[in-house]
Amino acid sequence: QVQLVESGGGLVQPGGSLRLSCAASGIIFSQYVMGWYRQAPGKQRELVASITIGMTTNYAASVKGRFTISRDNPKNTVYLQMTSLKPEDTAIYYCNAYRTQFGVPYDYWGQGTQVTVSS
Repeated sequence: QVQLVESGGGLVQPGGSLRLSCAASGIIFSQYVMGWYRQAPGKQRELVASITIGMTTNYAASVKGRFTISRDNPKNTVYLQMTSLKPEDTAIYYCNAYRTQFGVPYDYWGQGTQVTVSS
């Protein structure tokens, strides 16, 4: 059974920092592209950051320079370090694991963790 469990969300003031973690089980973690997505009320889910099996990272323009994604394969964990947080970063943040094998996609999601940026 695949599980992605996010943690680290919460309430933070503008300009503050948070680190999200996502612990994976039931998959060969090192074989998956890992990503963080977010969904704000009334908006579509959007990609925040991703990291490939080769450690190549990709960021949404809105978070580039403020957020850092990293992964620890021995710990089966992906992180999102968020700094200089803004009210518009408020959303539910979801962890995603994705790979394809022989053309078949394997796509898993966590339950989400709430991040609220407010004074």
